[in-house]
Amino acid sequence: MFNAQYFRTFITLVETGSFTHTARKLDMTQPGVSQHIRKLEQYLGKTLLRRHGRRFTLTEAGRRAYDYAIRLFAEHEYFRHSLDDDSPDSGECRIASPASVGLMFYPFTLGYQQVHTGLTVSYSFAFNSEIVQDVLAGRYDLGIVTDTIRHSDLHYELWHHEPLCLIVPADFRGTTLNELMALGFMNYADGVNNASLLLRENYAGEFRSMSHFPQKGFTNEVGQVLDAVARGLGFTVVSRAVLETSPWQRQVRELPVHTPVYETLHVVTKVGTELPKRYEQLLGEFRLERRNVLYGYAEVPTADND
Repeated sequence: MFNAQYFRTFITLVETGSFTHTARKLDMTQPGVSQHIRKLEQYLGKTLLRRHGRRFTLTEAGRRAYDYAIRLFAEHEYFRHSLDDDSPDSGECRIASPASVGLMFYPFTLGYQQVHTGLTVSYSFAFNSEIVQDVLAGRYDLGIVTDTIRHSDLHYELWHHEPLCLIVPADFRGTTLNELMALGFMNYADGVNNASLLLRENYAGEFRSMSHFPQKGFTNEVGQVLDAVARGLGFTVVSRAVLETSPWQRQVRELPVHTPVYETLHVVTKVGTELPKRYEQLLGEFRLERRNVLYGYAEVPTADND
């Protein structure tokens, strides 16, 4: 008959290397420890230990039983914590976001996991439309999106504003809209929308449409678009998170603008979903850290700044 306590005693014995120390650690008698090992060997039908006086070595079956027992109790602890929706720092988080968000948020989640070892984060990079469909299908518990798509089964909540940056090659010395137009535009999935927002606010009366700008190229990976800009192939508009995480940030230059414009990020979930507290804490700590980096104690943009 399977008995988890026999496996627990066996793990402790292997790790302490002593029947005496195992008995003391588990508050048992030494004959009790021996009986647990004997019962486990009977259950498995294999000899697990070779005794050499007071010492012992593991048989091949013993090594495999130990590895299995370690996995067994690790999975047990993971399962136990996954049931605890009230725990803010344990269980699984299933999240998806565009790369413009994930380039900074995903590394933050890894550092967060190092501190909160009971937490597991499953993170996917995807486009807005894919995120919405996967949230609806239950493949992610929540998504972070840069655009809201109306659906009766979806709930959106404003999460964060990330500044948009006008990025040009490092040796570009132009400042006017005509000079940007002559340089040309490097596009990506949200590129036209972000560029339109920023240029319309900062070149009022001059800017008409991104269709007037020669498109010099396109990539579906926003993290790669600054490579093209660094090579002098055109300008682009990306979130500051993309700029700060880019390996080409020293080969490009941010062109100052007089009116800040922000990419608005929303958290999307299925209507009626009550997320465990671990999501609230993870999202809240990243947002707080990011806001302090971007704005310090200055006024944080609101939805009216979109």
